[in-house]
Amino acid sequence: MKKNEVPQDESCLSKVNIKEVVYAVDDQGNYDKTLSSGWETKNKVLNESLELIEERLKETKEALLAGTASPIAYFMELHRMDVTILASYVGFWKFKVKRHLRPKVFARLKKRTLKKYAEVFDISVSELKNPKV
Repeated sequence: MKKNEVPQDESCLSKVNIKEVVYAVDDQGNYDKTLSSGWETKNKVLNESLELIEERLKETKEALLAGTASPIAYFMELHRMDVTILASYVGFWKFKVKRHLRPKVFARLKKRTLKKYAEVFDISVSELKNPKV
């Protein structure tokens, strides 16, 4: 795409006067950085992704309140993590993290284990045990 063809569609970035850097071909045929205020197609995809994330978070909140998910599941969704990422951050095997997502298992976790999760989520152990949803 040539520099003069870079999309300048309205996006959430343009509303706060922010532009993103993209690469385009200049007049000499070389790639160069240029600014874009947005691209309609990209904005639609990002908005749909954010809506899906919000929907998953809402479902996890409901599961937490219903007692079918542990607070770890809620904070994992809130921080946009999956089991693999969370397991790598806390240093546990994935199967252990999956077990900790169950409320009965979570209730029996040792303080040391809870502290690891709390550190990853940047909250206190108290906030992990009693999330404000």
